[in-house]
Amino acid sequence: MSKVKDPKLAGNGEKELDWARGRMPMLASIRARFEKEKPLKGLSIGTCLHLEKKTGVLLETLKAGGANVFAASCNPLTTDDSVAAALAKNGINVFAWAGQSNEEYYANINSVLDGKPNAVIDDGCDQIFALHKNRRELLPNIRGGCEETTTGITRLKAMEKDGKLEFPVIAVNNAYSKYLFDNRFGTGQSTLDGIMRATNVLLAGKTVVVVGFGWCGRGIADRLRGLGANVVVVEISDRIRKGEPSGLHKALEALYSGYRVMDISSAAKVGDVFITATGCRNAIGSEHLKLMKSGAILANSGHFDNEIDKEYLAGQGKRREIKTNLEEFVMKDGRKLYLLSEGRLVNLSQPTGQGHPIEIMDGSFAIQALSLEYLLKNKLKHGVHDVPLEIDDKVAGMALESNGIRLPSLTKEQLDYLSSWEEGT
Repeated sequence: MSKVKDPKLAGNGEKELDWARGRMPMLASIRARFEKEKPLKGLSIGTCLHLEKKTGVLLETLKAGGANVFAASCNPLTTDDSVAAALAKNGINVFAWAGQSNEEYYANINSVLDGKPNAVIDDGCDQIFALHKNRRELLPNIRGGCEETTTGITRLKAMEKDGKLEFPVIAVNNAYSKYLFDNRFGTGQSTLDGIMRATNVLLAGKTVVVVGFGWCGRGIADRLRGLGANVVVVEISDRIRKGEPSGLHKALEALYSGYRVMDISSAAKVGDVFITATGCRNAIGSEHLKLMKSGAILANSGHFDNEIDKEYLAGQGKRREIKTNLEEFVMKDGRKLYLLSEGRLVNLSQPTGQGHPIEIMDGSFAIQALSLEYLLKNKLKHGVHDVPLEIDDKVAGMALESNGIRLPSLTKEQLDYLSSWEEGT
């Protein structure tokens, strides 16, 4: 039933999975419990995630819980073909390969939906959008879903606001521990890993422009500083989402963290490397590309490939593929600009991107597995829900314990002191 690039790659994929399994103790603990309790018995779970070894361990955990698991990739470039082949061999229904066309990408999502899921796990909301737009006959069967990333939650909030979201979705990305695991520390390391694998350039001494100073941008900037880069942070003045800091606050934090802060037009003139992490369209637009020096490298770490105006690049000059995931564009004025991974996620685009470190995804996917279990055990209203605090805290504690750290609780005396309004002594 699966559709992968080459089933013969399963042996290599099994080695990748085995390496990950041995370094994901939180999922191993959840899997052991799932195997005994079978909380997902008889259910069909549709997933649309970056399909590589860490995701594979999550899918195996769901299967161990009794689920019939269907999997597609949430990005045309981010499937590890060897892992996909191994998962298919091990009983996961996989429809994914690296280098899918747009038509193949959406066809594969539809193949997952043909499995008539009772619940979904999404990364970017493409699967949930397809359910609401093209596969509405399946909606009565859906008990809910989980969303992995900021971009997807933004889309879901818009659907909820317009009254179009027809089942409950847990916003896994909004767990505080997930901000730390995935967005800050995972993206920080994996983005630079992807850039260095693709280019082999030295980042020390270069002016690197980080566009967006949310959780992902903070992590990227922090790791760049550790590598000796001259870091420039770009922000805007707006408040994008209610309850979050405005761009003004983020820029202030960047300034007081020791980074140079500029608007994008000013930064475009001085940058050697540009990294977008905004979740917004044309964060680097045509007007900014016109200002860049010859040799500038462009990379994106946001979910969709629209943060850099690659259509302008393609229409301006000659395109040459230097190697996989590295394109050269010669502008009409003779300048050369270099785009990584077709403007898609530089940290996950195969074969150069390996994604977040294994230990990071152990935490993030532990939240996914426990949130899915919670969703299926509880009848939630249609709409977007935060991860329950008890799950957020539980996973943070599991992560610390996996590193040999166990923290004490407050004493009764301390609890009484903190709950008293009288003057302390």
